[in-house]
Amino acid sequence: MAENFIEEIIENDFAEGKIEQTITRFPPEPNGYLHIGHAKSLCLNFGVKAKYNGRCNLRYDDTNPTKESEEYVDAIEQDIKWLGFEWDELHFASDYFDTMYSCAVTLIKKGLAYVDDMTAEEINATRGTFTTPGIESKNRNRPIEESLSLFEDMKNGKFQDGTMILRAKIDMASPNLNMRDPVIYRVLRANHQHTGDKWCIYPMYDFAHPIEDASERITHSLCTLEFEDHRPLYNWYVENCDFEKPLPRQIEFAWLNIEGTVLSKRFLKRLVEEGKVMGWDDPRMPTLCGMRRRGIPADAIKDFCHRVGIAKANSTVEAEYLDSCVRENLNQTANRVMAVFDPLKVVLTNYEGKEDLDVEDNPNAEVVTTRKVSFSKEIYIDRSDFALVPPPKYHRLKVDGYVRLKGAYIIHCDEAVTDESGKVVQLNCSVVENSKSGSDTSGVKVKGVIQWVDANNYTKILVRELSNMLIEDDGETDLLDRFNPDSLKEISVCAEKALENAQVGDKFQFMRMGYYCKDKDVQNGVDVYNSVVGLKASFKPQK
Repeated sequence: MAENFIEEIIENDFAEGKIEQTITRFPPEPNGYLHIGHAKSLCLNFGVKAKYNGRCNLRYDDTNPTKESEEYVDAIEQDIKWLGFEWDELHFASDYFDTMYSCAVTLIKKGLAYVDDMTAEEINATRGTFTTPGIESKNRNRPIEESLSLFEDMKNGKFQDGTMILRAKIDMASPNLNMRDPVIYRVLRANHQHTGDKWCIYPMYDFAHPIEDASERITHSLCTLEFEDHRPLYNWYVENCDFEKPLPRQIEFAWLNIEGTVLSKRFLKRLVEEGKVMGWDDPRMPTLCGMRRRGIPADAIKDFCHRVGIAKANSTVEAEYLDSCVRENLNQTANRVMAVFDPLKVVLTNYEGKEDLDVEDNPNAEVVTTRKVSFSKEIYIDRSDFALVPPPKYHRLKVDGYVRLKGAYIIHCDEAVTDESGKVVQLNCSVVENSKSGSDTSGVKVKGVIQWVDANNYTKILVRELSNMLIEDDGETDLLDRFNPDSLKEISVCAEKALENAQVGDKFQFMRMGYYCKDKDVQNGVDVYNSVVGLKASFKPQK
């Protein structure tokens, strides 16, 4: 059963016998790293493949060699594999340069393309407006043989960059400005990562894309909405370049826009190049590699994209929608550990010796396991879990009050020791007899449960608390000037020794604090953890 309008089109195409198998493609330009916006297209194209037992190709749009590199190619493939997708064929736009050249020659021979010497500025000045037609170039009716000869001269390097172009000959009065004799080829001397110096002319994207689709027998070319006005041009190219039918069908869908998140590769690249962030994989970045480093699970991203759905109109999704999907995933998959962000020493005056306690790893896991946590006479609790002057209905620790230590005992606060300034520096507490977790017969009832760590057996970690990279938009400030310098804060934290066995990428719930992921960085011998998402929110995504 179809879940969106694209699947309805596909199922109608099957029913009418137009296709026997779906063939889609994901066509990134290797000029940057993939971001969360690309994940929607990935999920759609590979989702069609999975649902209809079809095929999906990965194809790099490498028609602009001045902005592309092998670094981006490698990163894109890593991200796709991380999301769990496998492409059927790997192609580059440059694989089709010979085909594109032949198609351009075909258009010239049909009288549907001509060589022009107008500059980009002159073309823009003569393109016209939505209410006025464009002005034809003086070269528009250039003889076919002359254009063929000049186009070959362009290919053979006889013209300087920017001096000659090939334009399609369509309609300078078309209400769609994309149809007003668009540029097909330009002279550009640049070393290409795959073809080297073979070519000194390169096709424009609007010309290359439909030819690539038609060459690969793509059935449904799924594009974002900004290409909707380009669809007539897409169809014009495939129809006039004599490709075998059925021809590919372009279908547009809405961008993924997330509140407070900029998904511009140009802006993200500026952040990297100007040193605002640690790189493309900075855990604050909306890039897929940044989200992976932060600790966002691939399954949560796919779940998010599925829930957002496929629409025909652009809209903005609340950032909390993604957070909720991440939180729901980690609640089931992340082990629990205890960490104290602002340690306050507690001395258990009636407890001697030490022991290893069994504490649950994750109560929501399919199979609940336990870990050993050391416990001794001196522990640390978080300073926020004690109040010298507590507010009403306070369920954490206070003088002459009780609280349960997670997985351990109920304790009673006998005394708060303060320094000369009145700051609490130590709590003297007593363990309630027979109150051990799992075998409590003390009869003491408490509402508060807090985390703790053994003051004599813990590990130090560095936590990066992450927040939005951009401050609120005033509508005028440059994006780079809106960069939030407080979007990354580092905190020294005391945590369970169990974290010493953690691997890079492992995710944990720091009990009562949030979800965190072990980073690749180590600072002065101390492991670094990135905040992934908080524990609670009022937002509830629809299933």
